[in-house]
Amino acid sequence: MVCELCPRRCRAERTETAAGGFCGQSLTPRAARAMLHKWEEPCLVGENGAGTVFFSGCSLRCCFCQNAPISLGGAGTDLTPRRLRAVFWDLIRQGASCLDLVTATHFVPAVLEALGDEDWPVPVVWNCGGYERLETLRLLEGKVQVYLPDLKYALEAPARKYSGAADYFQWAAPAILEMFRQTGPYVMEGGMLRRGVVIRHLLLPGELENTRRCIDWVAEHFAPGDVLFSLMSQYTPQPGAAGNLARRVTAAEYRAAVAYMENCGITDGYTQERTSAREEYTPEFDGRGL
Repeated sequence: MVCELCPRRCRAERTETAAGGFCGQSLTPRAARAMLHKWEEPCLVGENGAGTVFFSGCSLRCCFCQNAPISLGGAGTDLTPRRLRAVFWDLIRQGASCLDLVTATHFVPAVLEALGDEDWPVPVVWNCGGYERLETLRLLEGKVQVYLPDLKYALEAPARKYSGAADYFQWAAPAILEMFRQTGPYVMEGGMLRRGVVIRHLLLPGELENTRRCIDWVAEHFAPGDVLFSLMSQYTPQPGAAGNLARRVTAAEYRAAVAYMENCGITDGYTQERTSAREEYTPEFDGRGL
């Protein structure tokens, strides 16, 4: 196919065997780990954990990415749609509270084939960086019950500097609105999210103004009860990090972000203890579960 799945629209020739484009992947899904993951938001984890599949490749170039070996390095195992479907069922048999598909946009056709027309017993979660095309998201309508997008940036400068995507907000804002159109206001049952949108924002050290602008946008576009907002403090410096990114978020920065969120009337969602900024929360991408 001539690929235009993500906002890069690089029109690369991608086939089941030939890789290409910005993501550097073929059309055959490649993943690096499938597991019961307990470090997602509580409404997705439940008693046993989210049934998470970490896909390889990415349309962003975040210099702080904790999944860099697979998002940038491309490590992983190729899976046919049939095998991917079997992985989904294996996670469900292990007691997964949901199917948590991490960074799968560049594999949408194969993921849709793997999901099929099945009425899955747990919600399907689309866990993404927020940098999405509306046309691609519309292919997922009716297949995905929960969207878990990042809203990384509302300002152009940090988006360009840290993720190589100066146009990030131009795509992420309408993408999140499309996700909400598909799911409607969030629905919880017994403390578990069955349907809806959880917007994640990672506070970066020295970028409090960007965080404020992201919070402003959410507060302006959603009423209480519409979406959940997860304000994350888990930024961890990666090898080679420089400047502000060489340190963790300070307690004062995170307190200021939480206070701003509350002052804007955002009360549905999650905040984190700063102890969440720990390297061991990133799993080993060793191919287990595939």
